[in-house]
Amino acid sequence: MDLNASTPADVLAMLLQERYSCRGFLPDPIDRDVISSIVSDASYTPSWCNTQPWHLIVTDREETERFRKVLSEHVGVRFEDAPDLPFPTSYVGEYLARRRECGWQLYESVGIAKGDRAASWRQMLKNFSLFGAPHVAIVTTDRNLGIYGAVDCGLFVQSFLLAAQSRGIGAVPQAAMASQAPFIRNYFQIPDDRLILLGISFGYPDTSSPANGFRTTRQSADDIISWAGEK
Repeated sequence: MDLNASTPADVLAMLLQERYSCRGFLPDPIDRDVISSIVSDASYTPSWCNTQPWHLIVTDREETERFRKVLSEHVGVRFEDAPDLPFPTSYVGEYLARRRECGWQLYESVGIAKGDRAASWRQMLKNFSLFGAPHVAIVTTDRNLGIYGAVDCGLFVQSFLLAAQSRGIGAVPQAAMASQAPFIRNYFQIPDDRLILLGISFGYPDTSSPANGFRTTRQSADDIISWAGEK
């Protein structure tokens, strides 16, 4: 982290640019007061009519290990594809290209050859062992608030990630966790009126992990913006 960043804009740009999806963690747990401070910072996320639809179930220490074990065992026996919200139906064009680029960057970093489906499947399954993280947060929203409640929670997740990054804590948002929504709902006794959106595995990053050694590319502002009124 650049400690010489001098303005709020510099600090924000630094956090945004240095954040990455961490897929290798040290086992050391994070103090609960630090986790609470991350969530407290993220609570300032804007939401529709200030509904604040997000809620987290966070595991710590022995509970993380129990959840990691039973979730991995469940997926090994019965891999579900039953998210509360539908996953993308397809990836085409530039979206497919970016997805492939990200996937191959990950596979190359951990030594998986193209076409080795068994190895890529094993890598995917690491989602359910939480990539070795000492904590996971299950993010839920109120079912009645629909898609906009989920959008608000997406904003909250970004705030959580940046608040964690500012404290030297790595995190990875995992939509893969949502595929196991029925199991997770039952395990944590989550009411039916809450939608399970994703999990966030987090902890102190293992900088020696090969999976943490690559960075994805980003579009430029010119690629993203279409200025109204210009042809």
